Amino acid sequence: MLFSRALKTLPELLEGCLRNDRKCQELLYKQFYGYAMGVCMRYVPNRDEALEVVNDGFLKVFQKVQMYDADKPFKAWLKKVMINTALDFYRQNVKFQNHDDISSIENTAVASESQSAYSQLEYNELIGLIQQLTPSYRAVFNLYVIDGYSHEEIAQKLGISEGTSKSNLARARENLRSMLLKKGNDEYARVTR
Repeated sequence: MLFSRALKTLPELLEGCLRNDRKCQELLYKQFYGYAMGVCMRYVPNRDEALEVVNDGFLKVFQKVQMYDADKPFKAWLKKVMINTALDFYRQNVKFQNHDDISSIENTAVASESQSAYSQLEYNELIGLIQQLTPSYRAVFNLYVIDGYSHEEIAQKLGISEGTSKSNLARARENLRSMLLKKGNDEYARVTR
């Protein structure tokens, strides 16, 4: 078989993965590594842990590829596997030290300067700020804001109450606002020197 024939279509790769064909698994991994890493980087604080989650996620993909519904987009299924793997990693490695009930949170208005700061951020800067959040805040923020889960679904996935999910989201947003304002002030101070 020539190398050019090794470039297979997604259905061929998935069929090969069903047969535990190592070459197909390798090609699928290489083809979707960047996408999977992007998903996982939102949930863990550094690249090394993200790589661990990606590898664990692909192991699950290879073990459960028969569960993939070919009528639906593969990337959506892969994203779900990676998110669930990241949440498993989170549950294994982090104790829920920052759980507060929603009743202890005051409603805070979003300052207009925070909104403008959000709109000026580039993707990588935002990911960097999200990674600075505590693990519990980061998980809830990603699940709710980026991946579109409801507080009820988040509570079930993380084994917390809906109130705790709402509280963690409010605190994550407030922490991000503070980081953005500090970042803006630091950049202003640098420019005026």
